[in-house]
Amino acid sequence: MHTLPAPAPLRTKLPDSEKITINLGYVDLGHVDLLVAEAFYSNRTDFIRTAIRNQLALHGDTLRQVVARKTLVLGLQHFSAADLEAVRRAGDKLDVRVLGLASIAADVTPELALETIASITVLGALHASGAVKAALAERIH
Repeated sequence: MHTLPAPAPLRTKLPDSEKITINLGYVDLGHVDLLVAEAFYSNRTDFIRTAIRNQLALHGDTLRQVVARKTLVLGLQHFSAADLEAVRRAGDKLDVRVLGLASIAADVTPELALETIASITVLGALHASGAVKAALAERIH
């Protein structure tokens, strides 16, 4: 009789981007399509990403100053149940400030989130269960 090896634990991969929707006037959209047709950009998304990156670069100094002043974490900030349990044991509460992606693990209960997160400010995206988002609704800025 053969036994099968235990399955490897599933790793949750966080997305590296967030989908957005924009409304664009017909003339502007036509200009974008013309640049795509002339092979300046591979598609509309490529054009939009490039335009956004150019604007961010143009305002780079201002963005760096604001990030430093507001003490924002840049990039990804993930909170596991173990992280929040440690905060609770220490008797602390977190003021979360993220520019990028703030992620609260699926096993974090609304009660644990309420006991450990005083406020949450995210410039970008917040990934958490619907129950945790609902519990923290008044603390999300």
